[in-house]
Amino acid sequence: MLPSINQLLYLQINSIDDEEAKQEYKSRIADIETNYLSVEIPIHEATGRLKRLYVGDELSAYFITEGGVKHYFTTSVLGFKEEGIRQVIIKKPAEDDISKIQRRNFLRVPAELEMAVQFGERGRTVAVTEDVGGGGISFHCDKHSPLSVGMQIACWLLVPYKNGKIDHIAFKGDVVRVKPLDNRQLGMLRFSEIADRDRQKIIRYCFERQLDFRKN
Repeated sequence: MLPSINQLLYLQINSIDDEEAKQEYKSRIADIETNYLSVEIPIHEATGRLKRLYVGDELSAYFITEGGVKHYFTTSVLGFKEEGIRQVIIKKPAEDDISKIQRRNFLRVPAELEMAVQFGERGRTVAVTEDVGGGGISFHCDKHSPLSVGMQIACWLLVPYKNGKIDHIAFKGDVVRVKPLDNRQLGMLRFSEIADRDRQKIIRYCFERQLDFRKN
């Protein structure tokens, strides 16, 4: 499903500045052409300030449709135009590049990904995921790791994509279940603090994995 004219668009800038990357801006689609979208200058809702963009800026975007379904895609700034008010021209996504996600029904896929886990002041360990999804993950770690239900842990996840790119995603999660195994334990956590931009990266990985499963 493609966005429509007058649809609200929520944007985050893919910046090396972590603080900047966390900021979310709101815009509106003013026009749709074959290869691009024209959108209003993004505004930061909390401060009311307009965000100045530059040609080449990479953006993570989503729009919301009926039922609270979020449609995620990535895009970039192609240029600007003046039609009464200044507008930003961004690359139009292909319909297949838009991930449709409903928060209460996030896709989960089996995946063995490397992850670092910080147990507050109680130490750090390296873990391997069992499955990942837009709402949380399950992972295996050493049986002596101080993992318990209800604790919040900080994690750094290594996410590889089919194009060879690798992302390092930081988040915090609440442990909702711990299952002892022979020489390790399985922890299941729900994301409690994760940037929408980073959640979108995990969702993108899940969709790539799902496509691989379908081919096989």
